[in-house]
Amino acid sequence: MTEMGENRKLAIEVHDLRHSYKKHQALSGVSFQIHEGSVHGFVGPNGAGKTTTLKILATLLKPQHGSVRVFGHDVVQDCKQVRRIIGFMPDHFSMYRQMTVFEYLDFFGAAYGLNMDQRNAVIKDVLELTDMYERRDDLIKGLSRGMEQRVSLARVLVHDPKVLFLDEPASGLDPRARIELMDILTTLREMGKTVFISSHILSELGDLCDSFTIIDRGETKFCGPRAGLRALRGNATYILEATGHADEIREQLEALEGIDSVKVLENHAQFRIRFDDRSADTNAILSTAIAAGATIVSFAPDAAELQRAFMDLTSPGVRES
Repeated sequence: MTEMGENRKLAIEVHDLRHSYKKHQALSGVSFQIHEGSVHGFVGPNGAGKTTTLKILATLLKPQHGSVRVFGHDVVQDCKQVRRIIGFMPDHFSMYRQMTVFEYLDFFGAAYGLNMDQRNAVIKDVLELTDMYERRDDLIKGLSRGMEQRVSLARVLVHDPKVLFLDEPASGLDPRARIELMDILTTLREMGKTVFISSHILSELGDLCDSFTIIDRGETKFCGPRAGLRALRGNATYILEATGHADEIREQLEALEGIDSVKVLENHAQFRIRFDDRSADTNAILSTAIAAGATIVSFAPDAAELQRAFMDLTSPGVRES
């Protein structure tokens, strides 16, 4: 199992992780690697072992078998060093609801040993990053779920961690709040943070993550770049949104070398193009469509392909929690 960017430093190394709760085998051989600066999606059905893995990565649970290293530090032997370089935002988190947003972050800044001047500067920065600076004097008990998520994310950034572990960060958010959260995570990626996002909804992560690990029933089913996940289903699939004469555009595209199929979709304004990316060129697809009279609106990989690959890799049925 390999990932893109192998020349980058490894941020996380997990090897043959196994863990049981009484008779239930939660993890039975999870292995993956994540490179520094990646936004990595850790995806699996409910009960697949995601939360157990995340707790081990965050030093909240000792593994019964296997090894885990974060930037070279063993999570058991070097747990204090690991805790200094990670930030963990759980799915369900408790907050000191009688505090203001500033007081809450100031408390955690002090816990990390920052002096008053450092705390004031850092809190200003993380509140501006999460677009919560204007709410710094509001009581936490009066915040919406989306705003609480922003404050929780600001809290894990106070000590400037190298790695962020986020468990279902979009859980319970309305569509707008989800989009805004993904924008913040994109900014963190641009800042060079390594971001590890655990979720059971692959479609939420498709455009954000550059690599994925998929687990099912406690085992690793895939670890690698986003393109590798799409490639599991064979030929590439793209969605072309364009205006023009649909039949003429389809006929011209079908005549290209390497094109497997072209299907006209909604109101003759979209085309699903399936092709062999070893012999077909996306530039040629676009130029051919334009030559056929198309006005291009968008051209991108079919996001549904990731979800289909996920379904192929995982098995049906209800898991034990």
